[in-house]
Amino acid sequence: MIRAFFVTAVTFAYILAVGPPLLLYGVLSGNTDPVYSAGILGARMALWLAGVKVETHGLEKIPRHGPVVFMSNHQGNCDPPALIIILPPVTVIGKKEFFRIPVLGRAMRMRKFVPVDRKDREQAVVAVEEAISILKAGHPFLVFPEGTRSRDGRLQPLKKGVFIMAIKAEAPIVPISVSGSSKIMTKGKFVIHPGRVRITIHEPVPTAGRTLDDRGLIMEQVRQALLSGLEKDEWPLEELAAQPAPPSPPPSAAQI
Repeated sequence: MIRAFFVTAVTFAYILAVGPPLLLYGVLSGNTDPVYSAGILGARMALWLAGVKVETHGLEKIPRHGPVVFMSNHQGNCDPPALIIILPPVTVIGKKEFFRIPVLGRAMRMRKFVPVDRKDREQAVVAVEEAISILKAGHPFLVFPEGTRSRDGRLQPLKKGVFIMAIKAEAPIVPISVSGSSKIMTKGKFVIHPGRVRITIHEPVPTAGRTLDDRGLIMEQVRQALLSGLEKDEWPLEELAAQPAPPSPPPSAAQI
């Protein structure tokens, strides 16, 4: 718990120290890149203070141009900073509570991050439509299709909204598996355990020419990709139960 308080305190001190002058610069110049760069530096600092090491696989699969939707499973609070530092500049759909944080919330809005109220279906639909417009303008998105962090680290059912967004914008989906994050900071516990997060980037799933009727198939493709980068103890229990039992070993000579 001491480490969690320390990391939180230092991170907020950093935000309050560098945020206001960079926000002012962004307002006056119209250039928010320094704000984003400061956010990347802050994310690296927070991960380092938390004792989190990020191991990446498949960086060469990241599209470098045009709209794209990066879809990751969500195990813990260290997922967003671990992903932000390895991806090209992205826009994020985030829960509205983050946008109420002084300085940080303003910076997120300046970078076209989209707030969403998961309890308000109508507002969530509006958020998706806003994200589609931003995506069509060429801004990559990072989203967590489970909608919230997993309590036990296992992959949860995927929500439909972000898939509608990708299909309507005809943007490829890049599935990203995050493994080991739940062991570092479990949902509901304000404790940080130093450790390693393994991030696996998978081949893009195209959506160009697809319709909403193809949504189920696309969701399953993304789901299977996410599972392939997770440990078995991070799979849904029903997925494990559906796996065929291993073959019985042949009888030993003493049994014949």
